[in-house]
Amino acid sequence: MTTLSRPGGAKYVLPILAGRAARFATRLRGGGSALPGLVVQKLAPNVLRDVAAGLPHGVVFILGSNGKSTTTNIMTDIVRAHGLRVFTNPSGANMPQGIASALLAETSLTGRLDADIAILEIDEGYGVVIAEQLRPRSAVILNLLVDQIYRFGEPDRVAEMFRNIANAIDGYVALNRDDNFLGKLGTELEAGGKHTVEYFGASAEALASAPHGQASARDYSDTVASARGEHPVAEVVSAEGNNAVIRFGGVDYPIVMPSRGLHYAVDVAASFTLAAHNLGEKFDIRTAIGAVQSGKTVYGRGEIMQIGDREVEILMLKNLASLQLNLDSLSYEPDSVLFAYDESSYDPSWLYNADLSKISHVDVISGPKGAFVATRLAYEGKTFDQIEPDVTKAVQIMLDGPRPASGRHTFFLDYDQMMATRKYLGYKDLEAGAA
Repeated sequence: MTTLSRPGGAKYVLPILAGRAARFATRLRGGGSALPGLVVQKLAPNVLRDVAAGLPHGVVFILGSNGKSTTTNIMTDIVRAHGLRVFTNPSGANMPQGIASALLAETSLTGRLDADIAILEIDEGYGVVIAEQLRPRSAVILNLLVDQIYRFGEPDRVAEMFRNIANAIDGYVALNRDDNFLGKLGTELEAGGKHTVEYFGASAEALASAPHGQASARDYSDTVASARGEHPVAEVVSAEGNNAVIRFGGVDYPIVMPSRGLHYAVDVAASFTLAAHNLGEKFDIRTAIGAVQSGKTVYGRGEIMQIGDREVEILMLKNLASLQLNLDSLSYEPDSVLFAYDESSYDPSWLYNADLSKISHVDVISGPKGAFVATRLAYEGKTFDQIEPDVTKAVQIMLDGPRPASGRHTFFLDYDQMMATRKYLGYKDLEAGAA
């Protein structure tokens, strides 16, 4: 039976009305915005704390350099399949103002939230601040990869962020036992005695099947071998294309995933581990598998769209790891490629570390930093047909061209170019959900 979270009372009527007015205004000018969340938090600083306080199953954090949106989506599907009502934030709305904006769409004027549990993707840079407001009971940390160097600097800094967030959680933490930093964090948390720590991961055979494994950042300070969770709750035994085998409770379960690759399978294993803890005796592995198999990918993360007589697949290049893992997941060489790189990616030099052996030719290069991509391809002797800086024009060039023999165009896009592409192709659900 669903329990409505404790109402904040009449004091929230005006702040929520003001936030909704801001939300309406941002919709009129097109697209989503964090402004509504900023407005309601300014007028009611404790709104997140009070709305979350009455959730019977509490708040769950999803953290990691890559895979947060995918795991949040999978976890939400699993918990809903078990009969609980879930509040979750739209992908990318993972900062305080984004979460507050998402709340505006689902709370009553008195701050009443019709949900049993909140499953939230959290930006690591704001994790401690959000944890202080929402007091999460459990969390999963997926990985620590070289990501957004312009923002975070060295991986060691992100490791400290994860450590501080974990210490703000008075309860349960699930960790990727194969990650170079997280295995050590698990050892520290277990020694502290404050947390229940469990692990998920991939078998040695599964890791070896991917040319670059999980692309974890190297921890140069880890000179002593740490305990790595020898008995994970969920373990990827194998992953090939969309098919995986995941071991849970000593039993191997085959699963057909909505997207492909070892990284997606590990996100599924993470979701099984976290869901099993949060649902307790109610958790049923077959129900969880069914929820994953009937689910959809998060937009832009291996998403396949049908456009006329052909398919368009979008693969993200958020950082070196995301591009590499998406390339590694390909069992074929794509025969029609668009590669778009945006000026919001301040330091594109990491592209020189990417193994581009799965690509021999790019049809169209796009984005404000398209010339850099062309130089990178030329450095390795790879060819391209043309550069079109405007990604919407580049997309149309691809669609106006001949249908590829495979029937599929493969678009490698960074975040901003992905958003523009989806909107141009008529997929506007992102903008609707982000505000």
